[in-house]
Amino acid sequence: MSFDSILSLGQSALELGLITSLTVLALFLSYSMLNVCDLSTDGCFTLGATVGAVVAIAGHPYLSIFAAMAAGIASGFVTAILQTKMGINSLLAGIIVNTGLYSINIAVMSGSSILNMNKTDTVFTKMAALVKGTPVARQSKLFVALIAVAAVAVLLGLFLKTRLGLAIRATGDNPDMVRSSSVNPAFTTIIGLCVANSFTALSGCLLAQSQRSVNIDIGTGMVTIALASLLIGGVFLGRKKLPLRIFGMVLGAFIFRLVYTVALRFDMPAFMLKLVSSVIVVAAIATPYFKKQLPLLKRRMQTRSGRRKADA
Repeated sequence: MSFDSILSLGQSALELGLITSLTVLALFLSYSMLNVCDLSTDGCFTLGATVGAVVAIAGHPYLSIFAAMAAGIASGFVTAILQTKMGINSLLAGIIVNTGLYSINIAVMSGSSILNMNKTDTVFTKMAALVKGTPVARQSKLFVALIAVAAVAVLLGLFLKTRLGLAIRATGDNPDMVRSSSVNPAFTTIIGLCVANSFTALSGCLLAQSQRSVNIDIGTGMVTIALASLLIGGVFLGRKKLPLRIFGMVLGAFIFRLVYTVALRFDMPAFMLKLVSSVIVVAAIATPYFKKQLPLLKRRMQTRSGRRKADA
């Protein structure tokens, strides 16, 4: 493999990793902070992609970003209402919303299961035209992804340090403490899921515009990919300060996409990629457990060694 091929592979993994890291940040907020398992991620990702594509095709590439995020907020609001006001379990609420979003996404695409954006202006083509003739012209997609992730990461970090943000962080750990602070945990859950799903929809919108097409299956498996990336990031920077934890989520998304891209590079069959995702998730979950067990295992081995010497 040539050096240029390695650079191309790394750039591709970085672009996709940055775009999908927005979904990872969404799960960081809902799963890690709120302790809510939101299984509507796949449908919400597709919703952001379809809404963004339709608005971009209508001639409004910049507006498509905000339209997609607004759709994500609506999805998160419905999921949160099912949990907080109707007493539906978070897992079941996510499944219900995800199922309903399939029909909504088809309706957004006017009954079609695929939209082609080859002749459509997107935020990426706009950026390419803007930086034409500059040193970053060839990396315009990467530039857009970096701007989006940097903006979301900074805003999320600032938001989680506000009074409302601190209440959201406390909701997942101790809802009673939140109530004692005169804040309704249901309210923080609703706000948290709305914000999280807006990130997921933004991620879907950017991916659709990056590949200049969207199909109804674009979000399939996204919750697994995001969870794997979140866990990988947690292995490296899980117990650090908030800014480093947020960076860890982005790093995890890049590492996951790098593994994925390498697997594709070596002609791994497409049907095996889901198995790769599952193995990465298992490895990411098991690594912290084995780290905790390692000192205990060493002590047991030392104890057994000491007993053998005493018996001798």
